[in-house]
Amino acid sequence: MSATLPHFTYHPDPVSTGAVVPTEEECECCGRAQSWKTAKSIYSADEVECICPWCVADGTAAVKFEGDFNDAHPLNSARLAPEIVEEVSKRTPSYQSWQQETWLICCNDACEFHGDASRESLLALDLKGLEQLSKETRFSLQQLAEILKLYQPKGSPSFYRFVCRHCSKVHHHADFD
Repeated sequence: MSATLPHFTYHPDPVSTGAVVPTEEECECCGRAQSWKTAKSIYSADEVECICPWCVADGTAAVKFEGDFNDAHPLNSARLAPEIVEEVSKRTPSYQSWQQETWLICCNDACEFHGDASRESLLALDLKGLEQLSKETRFSLQQLAEILKLYQPKGSPSFYRFVCRHCSKVHHHADFD
């Protein structure tokens, strides 16, 4: 494998979340075989299969392919600072979702993405935590009780875990096929 992966403020461990995977392909942006690529490509008019994390981190892929890795709309709607919106949408690897990723917000900043929530962490939620999960995912408490009986990460529905960079509060987004 090549050099240490770049740091992503809003996606601190993209290898463990599956957002960055090993490859032998050449990056379509820089032309180098970097040993790593993003699992999910860029939203662009171009069909791009392989982008290395370095071209994501420094923004060259977003510029070259005139695209985004994450939807900026929810971040703009929350009136986050333009530099935060740009970092998440243009310089942060996305995550695999059923429909479209949604980057969560807390304390007037984008949260860190930490991958699929574990079944154990969701089952360990107390009533207040379940109520918050219900509010964030729009599943009723009764629906959550049924879903969590069989929930498996990477299944449908999926629960994605985000952590606030300031208050450390855990948030979840849900998506399903």
